[in-house]
Amino acid sequence: MTDAPPAFELLPGAPHSPVILHVPHSSRAVPAHVRPGIVLSDAELERELDHMTDSHTAEIAGRAAELAGLTPWRFVNRTSRLVVDPERFPDEREEMTAVGMGAVYTRTSHRAVLRPDGTDPEPLLERYFRPYARAMTEAVADRLSVTGRAVIVDVHSYPTEPLPYELHGEGPRPPVCLGTDDFHTPSGLLAAARDAFAACGETGLDSPFRGTYVPLDFYGERAEVNALMVEIRRDTYMTEPGGPAGPGLSRLAESLAARVGAVAGGGGPGRRAGHHRLEHSRATAGRGAARVGG
Repeated sequence: MTDAPPAFELLPGAPHSPVILHVPHSSRAVPAHVRPGIVLSDAELERELDHMTDSHTAEIAGRAAELAGLTPWRFVNRTSRLVVDPERFPDEREEMTAVGMGAVYTRTSHRAVLRPDGTDPEPLLERYFRPYARAMTEAVADRLSVTGRAVIVDVHSYPTEPLPYELHGEGPRPPVCLGTDDFHTPSGLLAAARDAFAACGETGLDSPFRGTYVPLDFYGERAEVNALMVEIRRDTYMTEPGGPAGPGLSRLAESLAARVGAVAGGGGPGRRAGHHRLEHSRATAGRGAARVGG
């Protein structure tokens, strides 16, 4: 647990790269002032973090950024999704509320109590959720302003076996699942992703998770904003649950770099361009298309 800021971080890429690698669920950090609201023991909380954290995805995105010909931007959540989940609606539109996993979770991955019934989500929404949504909206707007387009690549992972909270866990669970949106995922973007991840095994579509992350200011309105979700099955690169990364991580980073290069026009791994260093929600500036069930 930590109180160290920031709650999220925008890591700059090449000035003319349109790509933002979005990493919302990689952190295990639970700030000290948030911890008393969670009823789990310390050991139970660590186990829940093992199950719910997309472990090592920030490292995958970081390595991919280093390998890409044109360095992508990265937007990384530095707090756990158990604080707030930035990829949820914070209101009745969120289907995961049915299992206690709206923007502020009240239930665990195994449907046990995480926070007491009647917990007021507003303080956490105000402190973490809304600033995150605004900052992501601004990052996308900046890429549109500078490059004329934006490509959001959501980087996630998921367990080999379904967890009890999953609403749509009965479908295929391929090594790589690509989540799409009818408006924001053009066929060329999807084809490039399939090619890039071919070396990682079977690539499935919208199962077990579907949808993309697009800030509402642009959702269904700006075709220049493209989006794709990449869901990596955890046994392909790490020991489950919550264990160390294995050799598969490097292969996945190379594939993600190739995919970034294909859409950014900067080439794949091994050809790094020069650049300058600067630094789902689906509500008020949040995600428009649902990442369903995860």
